[in-house]
Amino acid sequence: MRKAQDIVAKFNDVRGWDKDASYIKDFLLNMTEEVGEVWNIIKWVDAKKQKELIEKHKKEWVDFVGDQLFLVLKIAYLLDIDAQEAFDKTMEEYEQRFPVDIVRKQKHGNPLAGGIDNKQK
Repeated sequence: MRKAQDIVAKFNDVRGWDKDASYIKDFLLNMTEEVGEVWNIIKWVDAKKQKELIEKHKKEWVDFVGDQLFLVLKIAYLLDIDAQEAFDKTMEEYEQRFPVDIVRKQKHGNPLAGGIDNKQK
């Protein structure tokens, strides 16, 4: 992940773009727009149809994942956050919040919908 973050930093720097965190709101809006694009592919259809549409529009999903990764790493770069360290901390927290022996048969972690999330305790 460090290598990817360094690539994003170099991409930014060689273009002479400021390392200015005041643009974070713009990147968040961009992320939201990207989510909207893929959501439009699968909205209002059942799970079976979603699977079909995801496969049919795989290129758009690949673009979505790449765009989101770039934007997350760009935000990390602008805020001087080590993305690997942030990810590792999140995974440690998730191990506590979603213990395998309890959530194994759950499809999600939303306690309001019957899921388990130990963060809510």
